[in-house]
Amino acid sequence: MDRKQHIAIFTTASLPWMTGTAVNPLFRAAYLAKDGERKVTLVIPWLSLKDQKLVYPNNTTFGSPSEQESFIRQWLEERTAFISGFAIRFYPGKNANLVEPICTCAAFCSPLVMQFAVDKRSILPVGDISEIIPDEEADIAVLEEPEHLTWFHHGKRWKTKFCLVIGIIHTNYLEYVKREKNGKFQAFLLKYVIRLSAATQDYPRSIICNVHGVNPKFLEIGKERFEQQHSSNHQAFTKGAYYIGKMIWNKGYGELLKLLNDHQKELAGLEIDLYGNGEDSDQVKEAANKLKLTVRVHPGRDHADPLFHDYKVFLNPSTTDVVCTTTAEALAMGKIVVCANHPSNDFFKQFPNCQIYDDDNGFVEATCKALSEEPVPLTDAQRYELSWEAATERFLKVSELNQVFATEREKNSSKEFASVSLNLWKSMEDTSAYFHYLALGFETTRRAFGAIPGSLQPDEEQRKELGLATSSKHSL
Repeated sequence: MDRKQHIAIFTTASLPWMTGTAVNPLFRAAYLAKDGERKVTLVIPWLSLKDQKLVYPNNTTFGSPSEQESFIRQWLEERTAFISGFAIRFYPGKNANLVEPICTCAAFCSPLVMQFAVDKRSILPVGDISEIIPDEEADIAVLEEPEHLTWFHHGKRWKTKFCLVIGIIHTNYLEYVKREKNGKFQAFLLKYVIRLSAATQDYPRSIICNVHGVNPKFLEIGKERFEQQHSSNHQAFTKGAYYIGKMIWNKGYGELLKLLNDHQKELAGLEIDLYGNGEDSDQVKEAANKLKLTVRVHPGRDHADPLFHDYKVFLNPSTTDVVCTTTAEALAMGKIVVCANHPSNDFFKQFPNCQIYDDDNGFVEATCKALSEEPVPLTDAQRYELSWEAATERFLKVSELNQVFATEREKNSSKEFASVSLNLWKSMEDTSAYFHYLALGFETTRRAFGAIPGSLQPDEEQRKELGLATSSKHSL
């Protein structure tokens, strides 16, 4: 085949929302396209103005998709120092936090809704977003946060549309739900639901591999810090401890403030700065003010801001991330990181500046040790492990994309999906997919399962903004 392999990366967020699902897929697209050997398209949500105002920080809004694309590309090129050769396409999205669940069958449906409700300001797709990619280019789909992209999806099955579908899990939703009221029961149901949702995408295997890198700017900051220290014999880090993250309890603030509260005597004299924006900001600030320790709470900022360069210790007790982006960034900047002995942190254990603790006493010991020592300079090999070049190599290796592209594939139309579905009883997996497809084709059923009203098809405003054909269809 003469044409290049095409990779479509679908994600649930976009800049200027500084979340992992906006930043990591953006870098992934840039580095997959960098060598020019493959065609890459990043598919991101477009929000209408009312939703932009609720989601994007600092009152940033865009009048058109092209305006937002220019903003994204400028941000990226300032950090990578190369012009990216990938395409950007937008799909219609809505802010999930605008809607309250209407289902009265709480015992069954509330856990389904919980999957998204606990993650405030989630963006969910509207309509069949797989149509963004033409059939003749539908080689590989990378679904960043597949739970969000598949649960309310109604259209051609991803595995029917694409030769290979790769899901990248960003968030540990089971851990989120366990912390809610009736959490253990909800987690049990949610785990079952996620399995069914995954079955509709036919993920044949799961692989544990960190396929994220860090913004090159963080590696430059770390290198400059140590060069400055060695050349001028000055202290590279003049500040103590800090934490940065979305300011909601489930992002580590609950664990951190509890640890500080329970061990104020052992940590006497500790000063820590917390940075973040979020729904629980006021409560976090109130809890911090009750401590005898000096805990300052600040609005969120870009982690690359010079304000953070002088901090020596990054405290992160969170266990809800799959791989925490800010932890990787802190290590890249040459800081000492104190984090829990948890599977989400396994990748970071290879770095000498990562201090792992098992319990409360371990946290106190690791924190005191980190504050009394100087970070160990990263080797070139360790810097490379944190880079997007290395992350891209890992991604290509575990996904076996070259082997996939060499395989002959067959494409089915949407009508073929409907006809084949009549024989889906041969497999529980296909049967669940068929009923998932049927249930999500009706507005009332969708809403019973927690979908956003009017999300079956884009509304006229979104169609106009995205240049889509005016629909003659109406939701049922």
